[in-house]
Amino acid sequence: MINLHRLDLNLLMTLNVLLAEHNVTRAAQRLNLSQPSVSVQLARLREIFNDPLLLPGPRGMQPTARADALREPLREALERLEQAVAPASAFDPQLAANTWRVSATDYMASAILLPAMETLRRQAPNTRLAVFELNPAQIARQAERGDIDLVFHTRDGAPPSLHQRLLFRERYVLAGRAGHPALRRTPTLDAFCQLEHVIVSPDGGGFSAATDTALARLGLSRRVVLSVPHFLFMLETLARTDLVAVVPERLIPDAAMLQVVAPPVEVEGFDMLMLWHERLHRDTGHQWLRQQLIRAVADTR
Repeated sequence: MINLHRLDLNLLMTLNVLLAEHNVTRAAQRLNLSQPSVSVQLARLREIFNDPLLLPGPRGMQPTARADALREPLREALERLEQAVAPASAFDPQLAANTWRVSATDYMASAILLPAMETLRRQAPNTRLAVFELNPAQIARQAERGDIDLVFHTRDGAPPSLHQRLLFRERYVLAGRAGHPALRRTPTLDAFCQLEHVIVSPDGGGFSAATDTALARLGLSRRVVLSVPHFLFMLETLARTDLVAVVPERLIPDAAMLQVVAPPVEVEGFDMLMLWHERLHRDTGHQWLRQQLIRAVADTR
């Protein structure tokens, strides 16, 4: 058994060239070394492998059976090592076959990923995108383990250990079904509080959100009659009932089924961030993906 600690890369590279040239002088020239240096390295290789490796012959040095057995595996191993340490090649989206793993809520997927999908499919047709349910408590750990490549998150609570890029500043609007009699214009505060509201509670069962905090500062409260875990069900509810909701503006599709006005109370918006781990910061494919998402959200507003 060869002790790998006795080998170094220089010795293996010298052996590879010697097995190709069968001549110490020519090998020294290719390696840009002196002939005595190559001879010393050959002596060390003979000791390590317990084999002469190359023997004097009438037409230069002749490889032993052991050397012949080493030739191809050694050449292939050095080529693979050279490829492994070579500088990263430019990312070609047309040839790429990446599977990107993204963590997002349904709102984030609709507001960020959906505008980018047409470009991603056209420019990188062989790539795949997997969207995972956002788990805020596990973001940093999932990113560190490589379970997810990219995360969308509000600035509040974003793990400081991850790289951050601001995608947009979101604001809230008041939405209800098209033709809703209370939304022909912005309702008064009193009328707003009397409407029946639906809210999204990601944790389930909550009946208070940022709007209720803003109302409480004014000594007011509203009628929240429905709490749902996802935005998709909320949008369907708005379109089919007289319930209303204060929602992120980018969530509302360009459709005739909903009416949108400004809410009568100022609800503080939020910053939407894109997060990723240091291990992917310089990856050319990941850089390309991030740039496509940045451009997509910039073009939607």
